[in-house]
Amino acid sequence: MSRRNLLRGTAISAGAVALPSLLTACGGGPADAGKTVAMGSNASDPVPKKAYGEAFKAYEKQSKEKRKVKVNTVDHNSFQENINRYLQSTPDDVFMWFAGYRMQFFAKKNLLHEISDLWSGFDGFSDAIKDQSTGEDGKQYFVPFYYYPWAVFHRRSVFQKYGYEAPKNLDEYVALAKQMQKDKLIPIAFADKDGWPAMGTFDYLNMRINGYEFHKALMAGEKAWNGTEVKEVFDTWRRLMPYHQEGANGRTWQEAAGALQKSEAGMAVFGLPQPGQQFPDDEREDLDFFVFPEINPEHGTDAVEAPIDGFLLAKKGKNLKDDKGMEAAKDLLKFLATAEAENTYLEHDPTNIAVHEEADTAKYSELQQKAVELVSSAKQISQFLDRDTRPDFASTVMIPALQSFIGNPKDIDGLVNDIERQKKTVFAAD
Repeated sequence: MSRRNLLRGTAISAGAVALPSLLTACGGGPADAGKTVAMGSNASDPVPKKAYGEAFKAYEKQSKEKRKVKVNTVDHNSFQENINRYLQSTPDDVFMWFAGYRMQFFAKKNLLHEISDLWSGFDGFSDAIKDQSTGEDGKQYFVPFYYYPWAVFHRRSVFQKYGYEAPKNLDEYVALAKQMQKDKLIPIAFADKDGWPAMGTFDYLNMRINGYEFHKALMAGEKAWNGTEVKEVFDTWRRLMPYHQEGANGRTWQEAAGALQKSEAGMAVFGLPQPGQQFPDDEREDLDFFVFPEINPEHGTDAVEAPIDGFLLAKKGKNLKDDKGMEAAKDLLKFLATAEAENTYLEHDPTNIAVHEEADTAKYSELQQKAVELVSSAKQISQFLDRDTRPDFASTVMIPALQSFIGNPKDIDGLVNDIERQKKTVFAAD
C-alpha cells in the first residue's frame, strides 16, 4: 500500500482510573440498554479528557433518543499494555484506539465488530484514510478522528535568544546540541518511563538511515534486527545519547515536555500533543518544530510519523449482544465520524489535526497549519513503532529493549541479538 497520499486529502483541507494490572470495563453495564453507550477511554491527560468529554456532550445534545455516553477513563499506558486482556474479557462497547496495524491485529483476532455498513454512509474521508481503517479482510473497523505529526519541538523564544537555526542534517543536529550544552541547556528533553516515547526517536533514526520501506519490513518481522542496518541505527543513537536528558527511564513524557516548556531544554522529539498539552494557552504560540534531520541523503526527510487515533467497536462489548445496545453504539460512531464531532473536540484540544475533509480549519493555529503542511508534503507516512508492528512484540520486546539501551547503550550486539531472538518467537505465534 502506498502511503504517499495517506493524509493529503485531509491535510490540504484543512479523572483517570488507574488500573495497574488489567483494564476492566465499568462494572455491570448500563441497565437501560440502548440508552447508554459504554466508552473505554485512554484519554487520561486533562486536555484530551476534557475535549472528548465535550464531543460526547455534543452527541448527547443532538441525540433524538436522548442517549448518553458513560466514559471509563483509564491511564493511557495501562490501557495500551493491557488492551489484549481487556478485549477478551467484557470490554466497553466502544473504545479509543489506533488505525493501521494495531487495529488490523485485533480485527484478525475477531475481537472487533466490523462497521462496513456505517462506512457506506460516511463521507469526508479520503480513500487513504479509509484504507487505514480497513482490516486485512477488506472490511472496515475503525472510525478515524484526528492525526498528529512527530517532529523535533522547541521554543521559538529560546532559538531567538541564542540565535539557533533548525538543523538540516545529523552533523548540524549534533553541533546544535553541543552549543546548547555550552549555553547551559539540556539539548534534548527525553523520557521513557512510559515505554513508548523513545520509539519515536528510534523510528526517525531508522527511516532516516534505512528508509521507509525498510521500516515497514522491519516492523512486519521480515528484516533481521541484528543486521547491519539496525546496528547502525543504535550506533547513531549512541552518538546522540550524551545530549539526551539523563535518567530517561525514570521520567514521564509530561516531565520531559515540562522541561521544554520551562526553557530548561532546547529540543524534544515528540508528537504534537505531548508538548502542546504541557504549554499553557498563552504560551503555545511560542512552540515550534522542525522536521527530524536528514542522515542518509538517499532517504532525505521523506518519511514523517503521523499516527491516526479514533474509535472501535469491541466484539465482546457488554451491551452489544442486545440489538438496542448495538444500535446505540453505532449511532455514537456515526456522530464521531462527522466534522461536527471533530470541530467540537479540536475547539478544546488545538494540538491535533482533523481527518474529516469538512472540518473547520479556519481557527487552526500557526502550529497546526505547519503540522498540516509537514504531513501533506511527506512522501511516506508511518504510524509509529507500536502501531506499525504486532502489539505483543512492541510491548513485550521493544519497550524493555529500548529501555535497556537507554540504561546501557554500550552493548549493541547483545541488544540486537536478543531482540532478533525474541522477534522470531513472537512472529512465529499465530
